[in-house]
Amino acid sequence: MSGESNPATVPGSTGTVTTAVPARLDRLPWSRWHWMIVIGLGTVWILDGLEVTIVGNIAGRLAEEGSGLDITAAQVTGTAAALYVAGACSGALFFGWLTDRYGRKKLFMVTLAVYLAATALTALSFDSWWFFLCRFFTGFGIGGEYAAINSAIDELIPSTYRGRVDLIINGSYWLGAIGGALLSIVMLDTDIFAIDMGWRLSFALGVVLGLVILLVRRNVPESPRWQFIHGRGEEAEKLVSSVERDIEREHGRPLPPPQSEITIHERRSIGFGLIAKTVFTRYPRRAVLGLSLFIGQAFLYNAITFGFGTILTTFFDVPTGSTGYYFAVIAAGNFLGPLFLGKLFDTVGRRIMISSTYILSGVLLFGTAWLFDSDVLTASTLTACWCVVLFFASAGASSAYLTVSEVFPMETRAMAIAFFYAIGTAAGGISGPLIFASLTESGVPSETVLAFQIGAGLMCAAGLVAAFLAVKAERRSLEDIAEPLSVAHGTDSTRTPSGSTGSTGSTGHGPQGPPSGDAPTA
Repeated sequence: MSGESNPATVPGSTGTVTTAVPARLDRLPWSRWHWMIVIGLGTVWILDGLEVTIVGNIAGRLAEEGSGLDITAAQVTGTAAALYVAGACSGALFFGWLTDRYGRKKLFMVTLAVYLAATALTALSFDSWWFFLCRFFTGFGIGGEYAAINSAIDELIPSTYRGRVDLIINGSYWLGAIGGALLSIVMLDTDIFAIDMGWRLSFALGVVLGLVILLVRRNVPESPRWQFIHGRGEEAEKLVSSVERDIEREHGRPLPPPQSEITIHERRSIGFGLIAKTVFTRYPRRAVLGLSLFIGQAFLYNAITFGFGTILTTFFDVPTGSTGYYFAVIAAGNFLGPLFLGKLFDTVGRRIMISSTYILSGVLLFGTAWLFDSDVLTASTLTACWCVVLFFASAGASSAYLTVSEVFPMETRAMAIAFFYAIGTAAGGISGPLIFASLTESGVPSETVLAFQIGAGLMCAAGLVAAFLAVKAERRSLEDIAEPLSVAHGTDSTRTPSGSTGSTGSTGHGPQGPPSGDAPTA
């Protein structure tokens, strides 16, 4: 499935265009414009981390008499968590399809609005069924965010920085987790807030922060890569030219010429059948890789860490109001992993870093399980062990989103993210909380050890898959990693060497050329 010979054979085609937009975006130096993208799009993960952590830490408080809800801690960490993830999976698929069809900008505005509305309604919960319903729709919005945001970020950030930026942005979830953990300490203090008010105000604060992000996000542009494929080549050229002028003024020097250009058939939309055929027929090894990475990290995070607070209170008699301190420590470890290791994904390379972070975190988790079973850990030492495990696991988990975002053709990007997120997260994030909520709440050490071992085993297995199948995508254009489905064949080639201005010209492969399906060196 390498393309069609003329526009007439491409469903929904509106013409053929030769452009250097991808090369022009990739050769941009870091600038204020890129910071605007990171702040406008990436900071929503902070909100996600804030909310999920608050829910985990208030589970015990919600189960107490007088909280305003007739609900148990197991229902919060089990049923509500599973519904949140189910909503995220559904939202990812629904909004992912719309993102590839109608553009990144429209959808990352809509998904944030859905997320904020559901969060606000959670704060007004009056019964357990309402709380469950709101958790589902909160997840529905955040699932759409994962598809729309990750696709937009990877298409706007230069290839030199793409790996580290993507990892740090996804890792920023844990900055929100730190805030949520510390905030829950204050909000659960009944000397400050009534037992039925503190948890409600926690959700309300998240809404306020989200509205600020919504205002910033209005300035983030549509992806020029999406524009030129969907018949909006003039808009893409105008946008990139404007960005280039601003960056030249900022840096005080002219930009180098782009290194290549590409000729594609513009099209209005692409069918779901073609997307599925592309992912599983043209790139089967990459599909296996994506599923493995998502399932491994989903079990580790969505299944086990949801019950971290319960483990502390059940096995170490940590008061409900104090679990936030411990969670803030492991959240810090989670954020520091992508922050310090992210650059290595662009320099050492994807294959080595993805496989090593997955395998190492799995081995360390096996060690933590053994220590826990030996009854030699305290609340503090268990937290320290988790902090080390998650330093590496967080970088690996973030690379799962990076991987599925960059190894499939541009037309399928948002839907690919949505699909692998939904399947992997459904496997680990829906079944996981339901299974492990009872294991970690039982008070039987061997059952909690089993939970640790399952997560560790799946992380190690995913790391082994990455060692053989991970794509060497570091510092490469997205179009070189996976040739767009709309690329125009039938001329001499599809990409030209350096010197193109980006508007017209003959076609020819760049120095690397597009990869051939799942070639091992792709």
